[in-house]
Amino acid sequence: MNEIVQPKIGHVRFGMGAPVLRKEDNAFITGKGRYTDDIAPDRALHGYVLRSPHAHAEFTIGDVMAALESPGVHLVLTAKDTAHLKPLPNVTSIKNRDGSAIINRDIPILCDGVVRHVGDAIAFIVADSVAEARDAAELIEVDFDTLPVAVDTVACLAEDAPLVYPQAGTNLAFTTFMGDAEKTATAFAGAAKVTTLRIVNSRLVCNYMETRSCISEWNEAEGYTVTVCSQGVHGLRNHLARITGEAPERLRVITPDVGGGFGTKAFAYREYPLTMEAARRLGRPVKWTCDRSEHFVADAHGRDNVAVARMAMDAQGRFLAVEIDLIAAMGAYLHCYGPYIPWLGMSMTTGIYDIPVMAVTCRGTYTNTTPLDAYRGAGRPEAAYLIEMLVDQCARDLGLTPDEIRRRNFIRPDQLPYTTPGGRMYDTGEFAEHMALCMERAGWHDFDRRNAEAGTRGRVRGIGMSTYIEACAFAGSEPAYATLEDDGTILIRIGTQSNGQGHQTAYAQLAAEKFGIGIDQVRVHQGDTAMLDTGGGTGGSRSVPLGGISVAWASDELAGKMKEVAARELEASSGDIELADGEARIAGTDRVISFAAIARAASEEERNTRGEYKQAEATYPNGTHICEVEIDPDTGSVEVVAYTIVDDFGATVNPILLAGQVHGGVVQSIGQCLNERVVYAEDGQLLTASFMDYSMPRAAEIPNFHFETRNVPSTTNAMGMKGAGEAGTIGGTPAVMNAVNDALNRNYGLGPIDMPVLPHKMWQTLRQVADKA
Repeated sequence: MNEIVQPKIGHVRFGMGAPVLRKEDNAFITGKGRYTDDIAPDRALHGYVLRSPHAHAEFTIGDVMAALESPGVHLVLTAKDTAHLKPLPNVTSIKNRDGSAIINRDIPILCDGVVRHVGDAIAFIVADSVAEARDAAELIEVDFDTLPVAVDTVACLAEDAPLVYPQAGTNLAFTTFMGDAEKTATAFAGAAKVTTLRIVNSRLVCNYMETRSCISEWNEAEGYTVTVCSQGVHGLRNHLARITGEAPERLRVITPDVGGGFGTKAFAYREYPLTMEAARRLGRPVKWTCDRSEHFVADAHGRDNVAVARMAMDAQGRFLAVEIDLIAAMGAYLHCYGPYIPWLGMSMTTGIYDIPVMAVTCRGTYTNTTPLDAYRGAGRPEAAYLIEMLVDQCARDLGLTPDEIRRRNFIRPDQLPYTTPGGRMYDTGEFAEHMALCMERAGWHDFDRRNAEAGTRGRVRGIGMSTYIEACAFAGSEPAYATLEDDGTILIRIGTQSNGQGHQTAYAQLAAEKFGIGIDQVRVHQGDTAMLDTGGGTGGSRSVPLGGISVAWASDELAGKMKEVAARELEASSGDIELADGEARIAGTDRVISFAAIARAASEEERNTRGEYKQAEATYPNGTHICEVEIDPDTGSVEVVAYTIVDDFGATVNPILLAGQVHGGVVQSIGQCLNERVVYAEDGQLLTASFMDYSMPRAAEIPNFHFETRNVPSTTNAMGMKGAGEAGTIGGTPAVMNAVNDALNRNYGLGPIDMPVLPHKMWQTLRQVADKA
């Protein structure tokens, strides 16, 4: 099994730090989870989206009567039927370098005369069954006049490149800048050494286990009820209200269990207002569920950056300045947060290194491809990958080891708090220390022996590290509400949304500690706008660092009120009351009152509390990942044979949940580096649009992990926590690729290659070496 070094917590059986198993897992592993597609309202109809088979084309829709008259069909919607619905908006406020606003290219609910990527939506058909809706879609006459296509993130900027928006005269969506160009130029002019590296961060398809699904219902008196798999019902409700023009209070959004989100379920998609419109017109529930093929072309993709990075150094290898020219793909439209993702990454450019100045230019580009948006880490994995790959190349250029160049350039503890050139304020961290511990755990200094042993089997090995930092759990708040129920149990209501992270357990731990009860006596409710007026949803590793503290505060206040009621009923002082095992007891006596009895005796105000922790600054988790790979030159296969992690998360709520989050993120990193590859043909067809062609990481390919924490409490968070949900993807990708490139460099003298390193790519790389020999 994977090795997890847990913090010492004494005999605590619940509360902060306890290694409690997930209370929600029994339902999931016994098939009792309740996902959106499991819900089947009476008289529900089913929707199907007719999508473009072309990446760029003008089109006209002919007669739809044949589809309307097809068996089981109730409705066919085209652009003229949905003209009153506003497009899906880009909600970011990123400015161009000159201060001008970005020209939005919002996503139409249904395309009107032009499609801009394969999978663009043309019509929505509603029938008694999905099969009947599909059959009817084939009867809709669509005449396409194909147009030239641009698919490459960089080549689309060429003067003769086909234009996604001909009226714009360019495929440049925006140009933004961060840093100080003049000071950076001065630093480069005085540098003793400059390292330059071109880095590709490859495109990904999210591929959560549960594909998206939604059910819309309409009631003239109350408005809409939309059941949908999401990362937060309140933000989605507000988006849908703007799109449909319906008042938010007449729009109830419910999210049941969710099978993975990773950022990609945080947005409003076309199918949600389409099912709403159909439900209103037909007076019946309308359900739509995405199939896996649709997911590949219709749901937002992630990553897809190409950067040229330069580091200026003095004669001792100390960093003086970094300059980045970044091109970030936006796809065919500006998705919800699309332009914000690279901007967020830009702010983390310098990592945990004492780099005085930076100059980062980012150009967003349009291509005839699926739009891009947040994917686990959202810009921060891209930034960490860039700086960590560059730092390793700097070490190679200077003849230094990867650890030595890092040690020379880390921000020292005595420099903290430290404001970076990207405007981030790091509060705490001991970077050299967790690197040293990770190297010890990984057997870094004994690697040559293992590489020699691999050579006896015809294999070669490489070892690589990343020392990362990220910004997450950003400034803000997430209110929580605690209620003493009639039966004496505790109800927690909060506006975050579990997508598999274990919120039911983590929040229950923080609450149970205040009442002296087990976590099974605490029920957590999320995912219903009718239960809470506001909520921030889940994203940016915010749920536990912000919401968890609010839960603890609300629970602490409720426990105090319960003691007051118990004291009143027992005719004692509240200071003498202890809460434990579902009872309030006068300390040192056998006089008790049950929580249920307290509920009966308490007023409504005494049974309910609200807690809201407001955080003024982000948290900055950091750590060291060390990966060891083995390459088979005969087949090109790359195997991750060892993986070691030492992280600083400030404080740990539950080491088992924490390890699960980190392990999952690392597996996604391994997938990006060694498995997952998005390929578009020149005509814009997605060639890797199924699991037949898009390789996902498999359990058999993943090694056991060694994971432990070396926490330095955050000073920006009330409980010392630093967010952890995305950290695995941020530290993981550069560690894996630095290991691959170390193997190529130390065994063959080759320079770095870009991910993904599928077997045929590695085989071709090594074949070139053999041919030259």
